[in-house]
Amino acid sequence: MSQWHLYLLRCRDNSLYGGISLEPERRCHEHNQMRSRASRYVWARRPAVLVWHQPVADRATALKLEYRLKRLPRKQKEQLLARPHRWQQWLLKNEDPATAGPSVLTE
Repeated sequence: MSQWHLYLLRCRDNSLYGGISLEPERRCHEHNQMRSRASRYVWARRPAVLVWHQPVADRATALKLEYRLKRLPRKQKEQLLARPHRWQQWLLKNEDPATAGPSVLTE
C-alpha cells in the first residue's frame, strides 16, 4: 500500500508551496511539466524544486497537516527547513488538534 507524504516545493521566486501526495517526486514533476495537473500557484512560479517531504500515517492525517502547513508563515516554514529534526516534533504536535500550533519552533 502506498504512503501519503506532506511536501514542500521551493518555487523560482523562492516562495514555498506545501501539498500532499502519494509520490512527491512525481507530483513535483506534474507541477513543473503538466499544466492540467499543476496548481496555478506553482505553474506561475516554475520551476519548482522538491525541498522536503515526510511520510504521514494516512490521507486524513495528510490533509489535516497540509491545512496547518499552508497556514504557517514563511518564516516558520524556513525555520523548519533549517532544522530538519524539528519537523518530526511539528508533525507529532500538529496531528493532535488539542496541541496544534507552531510553538515547537520557538522551544
